[in-house]
Amino acid sequence: MTISIKPTASGSTIEQDGSTILTIDASDNVTVANDLTATSFIGNGSSLTGLPAGYTDADALSLFNASGSTPVYACRAWVNFNGTGTVAIRASGNVSSITDRGTGRYSVNFATAMPDANYSIVNTGSNNPGNTNYGHAAMIDGEAGTPLTTTYTYIAYKSDTASYVDVVYGCVAIFR
Repeated sequence: MTISIKPTASGSTIEQDGSTILTIDASDNVTVANDLTATSFIGNGSSLTGLPAGYTDADALSLFNASGSTPVYACRAWVNFNGTGTVAIRASGNVSSITDRGTGRYSVNFATAMPDANYSIVNTGSNNPGNTNYGHAAMIDGEAGTPLTTTYTYIAYKSDTASYVDVVYGCVAIFR
């Protein structure tokens, strides 16, 4: 087996036995030959794993229907849950469970830990349609200690009268 790196006018190619298996363009984008499966690449100080053949950064922007050069940051965890009675998750991604910490107060527990606690939370909730407490403040709950950790976050909901209230629909998304 012969492996060779060949410079081209627009970057470099890596060939195995005369067939191009990898192309690196002038912007350091990596393209893998269509008949190969990538398992791990290291480039520009970042590790990219499990890339499909022929993957480029432009492909990721296309998948998210994004245009321009602004970076795209994916949601790292999300959950839609019923916070009344016995708390129950309706649907989720990277959330292992919800812990009921008392009226209107919950812990969102991550299935896979966050890289650090410097994430952002989008939190909203709604009570029963027949309930007179229509105004809700959805918040990060720091009253019981550190509200943001790598394995869970505390959230809370308050009514328009500023008292804690359980929600029928609790929706949380974590971005990092």
